Amino acid sequence: MKRALAVVLLGFGLAASAVMASVEDEIRARIAPVGTVCVQGEEECGSSSAPAQAASSGPRSAGEVYSAACAACHDTGAAGAPKKGDAGAWSSRIDKGMETLVTHAINGFNAMPAKGGCSSCSDEEIQLAVELMVEESQ
Repeated sequence: MKRALAVVLLGFGLAASAVMASVEDEIRARIAPVGTVCVQGEEECGSSSAPAQAASSGPRSAGEVYSAACAACHDTGAAGAPKKGDAGAWSSRIDKGMETLVTHAINGFNAMPAKGGCSSCSDEEIQLAVELMVEESQ
């Protein structure tokens, strides 16, 4: 009787072990990483890494910066932004001086984030865009 019980328990233990292994495999599959990070220059990356971006050939034009970073708010008046070309909305701002306008654009002011949210824009590019808006809003 003891021997039969031992065989039954041994069989049950093997079956339970197989079920646990299956459950653990399922868990591993569910939590497996969906991708990997490859740093350019590492041998493991091979040729699958993205090419390095070419250095900028110089500052973008005022129009390019305006279109990329400023137009979304200054064409629509979103969040209280003065619309480009609206002399009435810009006059009191222009009276504060170009230095103040550029400082606000670079550092952020009221609802506008620093550099209008264009983290890749240089201070010089932001200044060019501000000058463009002022010229077209007087």
